[in-house]
Amino acid sequence: MATVSTRQKNRMSSQTFAFPKERKEPLNDARHVRNAVARFDQVEGVSDRERESAWRRIRAAARKYGVEIKVRGWRQLMKGGKSGRRSAPR
Repeated sequence: MATVSTRQKNRMSSQTFAFPKERKEPLNDARHVRNAVARFDQVEGVSDRERESAWRRIRAAARKYGVEIKVRGWRQLMKGGKSGRRSAPR
């Protein structure tokens, strides 16, 4: 499985990331889109507004690369990862 090197990451446009200000969660292929969804609750130091924007970018990238996302919104992904946030009971 190929990973994005630091050099490659530094060359990528900030808009290629789910969280462009932090340059976290690249969205340059289907594998990275799936990874961004899986790790969404682990991103620290971002506001709900930034999460909303990141979710829109992730959904757009998912459509572009043919990745199916089953959850309806980003709040369903908040499982209490590093951020310590918890979603409502399912």
